[in-house]
Amino acid sequence: MNDRVTPAMHALPDGEAELTLVVRLPWEDVARLGQEAGRLASQTQRPVTLDEAVSRRLRSAKAAAHARPAGEQPPPVPSSGSVSSLPARPPAEQARQAIERINGTA
Repeated sequence: MNDRVTPAMHALPDGEAELTLVVRLPWEDVARLGQEAGRLASQTQRPVTLDEAVSRRLRSAKAAAHARPAGEQPPPVPSSGSVSSLPARPPAEQARQAIERINGTA
């Protein structure tokens, strides 16, 4: 897991690029991505991976950023009422609970 290599990049036929990378995220963010994947899956009526959820989120953020006039700061994003922050507890417990939330077993 500690073997770091240069991220692979591939050109896609539709003119986009696919980049493989490793991102370290807090478990709370992983749980939010799992919820986002769940919402996308119910909208599209098919399974959605975390990779696809991240890609969709980045695309929507990019489109929104292009819509703002130059120099204008983005408005503050209110926190979602459906996702509450987790209280301080050991990392192993945070991981277990985040995984349970993603899997829907919490």
